[in-house]
Amino acid sequence: MKKTSISMWCVRSVNCVYLSPLATAEIGLFLFLLRLRKTAHNIRQQRVTQDIDVQSVRGIGFDATCSLVALDQHFLPVAVNHTGLRERNVVMWMDHRAAEQASRITATKHRVLQGVGGVMSPEMQPPKLLWLKENLRESCWKEAAHFFDLPDFLSWKATGSLCRSLCTLVCKWTYSPSDGWDDTFWSAIGLEDLMEDSYSKIGRTESSSACKRAADLGLIQGTAVGASLIDAHAGGLGVMGADVKGHDLPCEDGPVSSRMAVICGTSSCHMAVSTQPLFVPGVWGPYLSAMLPGLWLSEGGQSATGRLVEHVVKGHAAYRQLEEQAERSGKHIHSYLNAHLESMSADAAQLEQLTARLHIWPDFHGNRSPLADQTSRGAVVGLTLSQTLDDLALLYLATLQAIALGTRHIIDAMRAAGHDITTLFLCGGLSKNALFVQTHANTTGLPVVLPAEREAVLLGAAVIGACASSDCSSIQEAMRRMTRIGRVVRPNPELESFYRRKYAVFLRLYDHQKECVALMEAEAV
Repeated sequence: MKKTSISMWCVRSVNCVYLSPLATAEIGLFLFLLRLRKTAHNIRQQRVTQDIDVQSVRGIGFDATCSLVALDQHFLPVAVNHTGLRERNVVMWMDHRAAEQASRITATKHRVLQGVGGVMSPEMQPPKLLWLKENLRESCWKEAAHFFDLPDFLSWKATGSLCRSLCTLVCKWTYSPSDGWDDTFWSAIGLEDLMEDSYSKIGRTESSSACKRAADLGLIQGTAVGASLIDAHAGGLGVMGADVKGHDLPCEDGPVSSRMAVICGTSSCHMAVSTQPLFVPGVWGPYLSAMLPGLWLSEGGQSATGRLVEHVVKGHAAYRQLEEQAERSGKHIHSYLNAHLESMSADAAQLEQLTARLHIWPDFHGNRSPLADQTSRGAVVGLTLSQTLDDLALLYLATLQAIALGTRHIIDAMRAAGHDITTLFLCGGLSKNALFVQTHANTTGLPVVLPAEREAVLLGAAVIGACASSDCSSIQEAMRRMTRIGRVVRPNPELESFYRRKYAVFLRLYDHQKECVALMEAEAV
């Protein structure tokens, strides 16, 4: 390929988060755009495209979190909060303010819910839209003329096109690639006004467009822009297509459906595809062509993973001591904790057994999959009065294990529905933590593949850019040509029994939690 297709950005909107006491999370769009303009400035200054002739930049790919953007008829921000701050006009994916609306939508038992695991999540757009209508009717709902998923907002900024991505509409808005919008669903949940003018407020789909803001990026007018992607889905494209020959992996001679991509950041997403629709209770999908054309995507997930690790570590009494010692050693906090755990264990290969009497249920922000229970809460069993660095290290390890056990829980549910998953492909910030990766391998009993490209989500966006440029004839071709294996991490068979028992404890923690809730509710009656 003589010319280069590259991705310009991978936008991490979580950098501009506002948190309120009501479990809401909003983005200040003006701060977000400042970051976008700074990125564009860096591109113009050749910091990103250094040593690359801009004439060879053939395609751009965008990805971002599946957050909800509200704009008025003049494309100006509309406040999504009671305070009326227009600069805060984006409801983040992690915002659970619409939990009650999500429950009501689930109670309708509408047929579209079959495509989201049977339960509507407050992280999807219909309940967020319903919350805005019910709580901010005058200040937001009546003023808003356009609702975007954040990835589609970026492609609109680049192209001026109001068309939306199939990835976003199918996965977060209940759109069907074959049947389009279901009028009966929007009427049933009280959002029939979105049906006006052929759903113009929430859009139609398209595959690619041309960049009309090329000058802002120092690029050539008309540079191809691919349909945008949700960041996790971009991560899937950035890892799942790698050639695994010669690595002695169980997926080597199998189809792509034997691979699961786990994109691990603030939260984690578990992506697996199939040739036929497989309905998994509590797992989003199956979505046709939402990530790979012609294949059905099942999307499991955990609402808080990296955020949970941060919460546990920073909230401990010994965090200040950890921070100081890590800084003196020149290590990242996680690397320092990993080394500290090794010093606590007589055998580094067996250090994971240090938590034989310490167990965590990780649903501090509800359960996305496979239970789809937003009322689930976190739990810790085995605490002592200790507040030492050793104690912090053990809690950190137990948290990593709980997240990995959650992955095993999702895999079990997907296998029960017909998925044949034999190999994990990890990417995202947490995948740079060696202990997190090894724990996933040991807990699931599956080999873990890490990509050669450390920023695999960016690479996935570049895959879309390559397809938009027509330099690659298909997403599958672009994945094969652009993705490579970096390292393979294999499970330690000696820990199989330990994790079999720890998984049994893990599942009981949820059962016991529900029993406790039932007891308290019975007493209330």
